[in-house]
Amino acid sequence: MTPIYLRRRLFLAVVACLVCGLFAIAGDEPNPTKEQIKRFLATAPVVKSHESKKGITHTTRLTLSDGTITHDASFQPIDEHKREKKFSNGAVELNFVDSYKYNIAAYALAELIGMDDMLPVYVERKYAGQQGSLSWWLPVKMDEADRLKQKIPVPDPDAWKDQMQKIWVFDQLVSDADANPTNLLIGEKWQIWRIDFSRAFRLNKEPKDYKELVRCDRQLLRRLKTLDGKELTEKTKGYLDKDGAAVMMRRDKIVERFQKLIAEKGEKEVLY
Repeated sequence: MTPIYLRRRLFLAVVACLVCGLFAIAGDEPNPTKEQIKRFLATAPVVKSHESKKGITHTTRLTLSDGTITHDASFQPIDEHKREKKFSNGAVELNFVDSYKYNIAAYALAELIGMDDMLPVYVERKYAGQQGSLSWWLPVKMDEADRLKQKIPVPDPDAWKDQMQKIWVFDQLVSDADANPTNLLIGEKWQIWRIDFSRAFRLNKEPKDYKELVRCDRQLLRRLKTLDGKELTEKTKGYLDKDGAAVMMRRDKIVERFQKLIAEKGEKEVLY
């Protein structure tokens, strides 16, 4: 073989080794389970922090590292309770609550009805002398407010609508008084995550907007039907208290609504 040919083969071999090494490193990156994420959020040391640019509930972006995993998280310590809350638009809400505890309750409820893949993992943790909720930072490219502002079309309208239908059902179930487009996060593959439930779990016995209850995922409706009030109380102990009874009342009305639509239109028009 000529020296030039030998050098070329050696060069190609080195490149191949480097590429293989890169793939090996990528394959060895930690891919934590939900329970591992919960444990990480609850115990991993905080190595960096800075204030979040969005939101009005004083969230802080933290970087955590346990020596194996390094990942960001969102810390929200708000826990405001007022007999009467007056808003800038003139509206008044009695028995106002804005609490990090509802984030944890919302995630527990999402686990019970099989929707926890559409929320970040939430745990309770103390940081800088304050108790709050800590959530796994998601790989987001934009929120729904940004998408609407930039008029970016969704690539698969049907898949998008199916995701949004589930979000709308969940919003009516938790009765969030501050649901808005900044609380809908969009991933690289156009998956949707719902965040920030600090003003959820109002005490109304019925859904606030029946117009949002048009279609429902089959599995979600099945899980709603079997949702057990005692289990919900146990899973959300210390976070929901009496508000859990209102959840179950709204659940009944949501199920009743879909059963009525099925009777009128047929399953194919209502369930997917």
